[in-house]
Amino acid sequence: MTPADVLKIIKEKEAAFADLRFTDTIGKEQHVTVPTRLVDEGFFKDGKMFDGSSIAGWKGINESDMILMPDPATAVIDPFYEETTINLRCDVIEPMTMQGYERDPRSLAKRAEAYLKSSGIADSALFGPENEFFIFDNVTVSSSMNGCSYEVDAYEGAWNSGQHYDDGNRGHRPGIKGGYFPVPPVDSQQDIRTAMSMACEQLGLKFEVHHHEVATAGQGEINVAANTLTKKADEVQILKYALQNVAHLQGKTLTFMPKPIVGDNGNGMHVHQSLQKEGKALFAGDKYGGLSDIALYYIGGIIKHARAINAFTNASTNSYKRLVPGFEAPVKLAYSARNRSASIRIPWISNPKGRRIEVRFPDATANPYFAFTSMLLAGLDGIQNKIHPGDPADKDLYDLEPEEDKKIPTVCHSLDMALDYLDKDRGFLKAGGVFTDDLIDAYIELKMKEVTRLRMTTHPIEVEMYYSL
Repeated sequence: MTPADVLKIIKEKEAAFADLRFTDTIGKEQHVTVPTRLVDEGFFKDGKMFDGSSIAGWKGINESDMILMPDPATAVIDPFYEETTINLRCDVIEPMTMQGYERDPRSLAKRAEAYLKSSGIADSALFGPENEFFIFDNVTVSSSMNGCSYEVDAYEGAWNSGQHYDDGNRGHRPGIKGGYFPVPPVDSQQDIRTAMSMACEQLGLKFEVHHHEVATAGQGEINVAANTLTKKADEVQILKYALQNVAHLQGKTLTFMPKPIVGDNGNGMHVHQSLQKEGKALFAGDKYGGLSDIALYYIGGIIKHARAINAFTNASTNSYKRLVPGFEAPVKLAYSARNRSASIRIPWISNPKGRRIEVRFPDATANPYFAFTSMLLAGLDGIQNKIHPGDPADKDLYDLEPEEDKKIPTVCHSLDMALDYLDKDRGFLKAGGVFTDDLIDAYIELKMKEVTRLRMTTHPIEVEMYYSL
């Protein structure tokens, strides 16, 4: 789509506003709205100035001016705004150089794709994340100097089986780990997931499947087609926006938080990925699981750098409430065909052209631009240095003998541990100038503030365990 095409859409749809979207360091989508009378051919060359010092982890107040440069290929009419508005995703540009800002996640993803091509290994990488979520009816949070609490509630929650409602308790709800996936009325959220899927289509995504997930209390999943790195990171942001706004409009609340409830499955973001060159699927071969040597080396790179990658793929303190050994979490750094206890799985595929791997430890608190790029760079490092991942793990990794269990490495167990590994193992990320020390240092500083805030906050479980000692 060209700038002329965008102007044509604005005219045909009588759009009054253009919403300029970009993503900050922690992965939260931000926006600025302008009237469409300001949008002309020159707008796509000059962009829109904004204050970058107000974005956490970005510029200081003494060098705040930055440019939002709209990408015309991303234009789409927003289905949620009352006034007709066209959404445009933007790169963040340095006004002095007119190059992508080194801390801008979208510009970084584009640098990664350019580096991939320059490496000669492949000309594109496909990513297909599976974003899980919970749909709740109510959420309350309180945090003060003399106490803290949170509570989520959903009609579907197994804990509500004995609840008395004014219009009666119908009794049909998934039990703990019972949500995968009975038909309605046990699955009470078929229609809202359908509405979410349709909103995704309106926003340009190619919807493929939706279903209830394993957990009670409204855990679901909506998948759209795989895409190249930058486009897929864009699409994760679009999917989040679509799902949260449909839920909001229907009087619900939706979260991608990895572990909002205790004692049942959490939300992951399993990421399918593969490489292509001149239309050829580079991961297809005659080795284990139908993989090629390139695919095995890619896996080797992911395993080698997994703990540094965790800082981007599992980017919240809550992420590590999900990644706890012994509770069916993908913590073991091993690979296997069809064995879902391994952190890297090779899905069964009927057509070798679709051969791919599935990395299972990420979650959707990740900034998708950083997460996908860090996995790609780790995989490329594995290919360039021929890092073999060793033998596959076809046993149930949740039920190993202690001596055997010790031999298999694991992901990080906390965000500060992941940030420490990122600090020490950053060389592979700087290949091709994709990540910079400046970006990595700023990211670590920003995330350590989250770690420190949690460290300083007394937890109700601590009071329960230690108050009477």
